Amino acid sequence: MQAVQKYISANKDRFLEELKELLRIPSVSADSAYAGDVRKAGEYVLAKLKEAGADNAELFETAGHPIVYGEKMVDPSLPTILVYGHYDVQPPDPIELWDSPPFDPVIKKTRLHPDGAIFARGACDDKGQMYMHLKSFEAMMAESALPCNVKFMIEGEEEVGSENLEIFCKENAEKLACDVVLLSDTSVIANDVPSITVGLRGLCYVEVEVTGPNIDLHSGVYGGAVSNPINALCEMIDSMMDENRHITIPGFYDDVEVVSIEDRAKMNEAPFSLDYYKKELKVDDVRGEKGYTVLEQTSIRPTMDVNGIWGGYIGEGAKTVLPSKAFAKISMRLVPNQHPDKITQLFVDHFTSIAPAGVKVEVRPHHGGHPAVTPTDTSEYQAAHMAMEQTYGKEPIPQRSGGSIPIVALFEEVFGVKSVMMGFGLDSDAIHSPNEHYGLFNYYKGIETIPYFYKHYTDLKTK
Repeated sequence: MQAVQKYISANKDRFLEELKELLRIPSVSADSAYAGDVRKAGEYVLAKLKEAGADNAELFETAGHPIVYGEKMVDPSLPTILVYGHYDVQPPDPIELWDSPPFDPVIKKTRLHPDGAIFARGACDDKGQMYMHLKSFEAMMAESALPCNVKFMIEGEEEVGSENLEIFCKENAEKLACDVVLLSDTSVIANDVPSITVGLRGLCYVEVEVTGPNIDLHSGVYGGAVSNPINALCEMIDSMMDENRHITIPGFYDDVEVVSIEDRAKMNEAPFSLDYYKKELKVDDVRGEKGYTVLEQTSIRPTMDVNGIWGGYIGEGAKTVLPSKAFAKISMRLVPNQHPDKITQLFVDHFTSIAPAGVKVEVRPHHGGHPAVTPTDTSEYQAAHMAMEQTYGKEPIPQRSGGSIPIVALFEEVFGVKSVMMGFGLDSDAIHSPNEHYGLFNYYKGIETIPYFYKHYTDLKTK
């Protein structure tokens, strides 16, 4: 591995410039206007995968955006790692809140990234973290040091639910057969506190529509008599959480995993300062579910949040209108044992039942995903632990994440294997937000660490 690390060190500048090229491609999967750019990003990843030494590398077409596949089979008797990542990104909106253009990457120093961070949409989620794997693979290939088989599956629809990835996995299960899935779409606690994600929350996402009168009405003539859909929607949403921030949907908590007192105590040993947390977010206080710490509220407890709400007149100036319709997008983060289909149905049943007189309600379910937990007593986890300890100089902390990566549960269902979520970003890197960034320290640390995972995993599986 010494030669691999020397190769990485000698090529750091080029690795960064290549990432910048990828970040300049606005591969926004949610907006059809960017379809050509999404494909262009996939083609870029494919070209770099081939240059690095992958065989059988190609773009697989789907009903949506293409999937990049490539492999290097060293010896069928050796273990096989399937690397997953995505090259699509979130929309950059609101553009006006960016300090620099979202698709014109720039390097700036920050308090948490004194060595500099690259600012661009997708820098951390997930182009920067995905591209680490290609460069690690390149380094191992260049030094004839690839210790096992590897397959790459890089998709272009993660930010819109990975619907076609599920079809691709099920239709190509034999081609994608592996011993473990490795991905880096997660984070570490801090640059001096390495961690490995061992749990993810699931997701339910719905859009609701509340309709009152058949047209917008004059609020002076009809206000006070006709039900206002925006008022009704706000009342309905407000009723779904009590004074303890407990979700009031009947049956919502029936299957929630009960985490032991001992595990909760261990979880709260992770470094955390509430004062610093509030200061960073510029909020006066937190407002989570009563009886749980912030670390617990954001990892082992389910949630419900309004992600967007609109209706009526929102233009400049005033227009005294009583609107015909009101809309909201609502997401629910789920914990182990909660099934997204069941929770979606519970939401639909409850939300329609609490509609006040004078309005009609429609709920449109969007994508969802199952929660996932990775055990820490497996060879794949131990390999990740050993790799991070080797490059960080200290043992990583196992940590449950509040986010959702629905395909992790899919991989276990289809391939029968666990995923190792060895990410290198920080929660403060503003993914999905304006001024997303990824530290240069983190980018290079990931490239340096990944080859050690390959080595330790192969050693553990073959001894």
